[in-house]
Amino acid sequence: MRILLAALALALSTSASTLAHAEPTPEQRLAAAGYTLPPPATPVAAYVTWRRSGNTLYLSGHGECRRDFTRGKVGKDLTLEQGYDAAQRVGLCMLATIKSAVGELSKVKQVLRIDGMVNAVDGFGDQPEVINGFSELFVVAFGDAGLGARAAVGMGSLPRNIPVEISAIVELHGD
Repeated sequence: MRILLAALALALSTSASTLAHAEPTPEQRLAAAGYTLPPPATPVAAYVTWRRSGNTLYLSGHGECRRDFTRGKVGKDLTLEQGYDAAQRVGLCMLATIKSAVGELSKVKQVLRIDGMVNAVDGFGDQPEVINGFSELFVVAFGDAGLGARAAVGMGSLPRNIPVEISAIVELHGD
């Protein structure tokens, strides 16, 4: 009995030690930075918000998940900073979609591609700075693995006059 108790105590202390040195999960890193994931997006037309093929997760264009989403053109109705904040909220929405698709964000191995569209006035050239709101949030969640190949382009309009729409492709850890 004494040996069994000693073995149990050793196992528990080893588990506690392992947990103390474990890498924080993306959810823990986001929470530590003050972020909360919204409920995931639901399609508003004939499409799905994600599709998985093997270890690749394709994410449809996302806007903000909240009902009172931001509207307007960056450079006219919204400042660059407001566009950045909208892109960050789009990132939170996409993280919620990823989590709903695969169960936990730690299943993401790396971000492969980010396509960011900014509803902006003619002549606006700071699309990369707007989309940084999304990309920098993904770095909080995934570290360097959150940086993907990226496009940040200006659009004459976006659906429902949203300021930012982003689609992405992520690689998942093998099952």
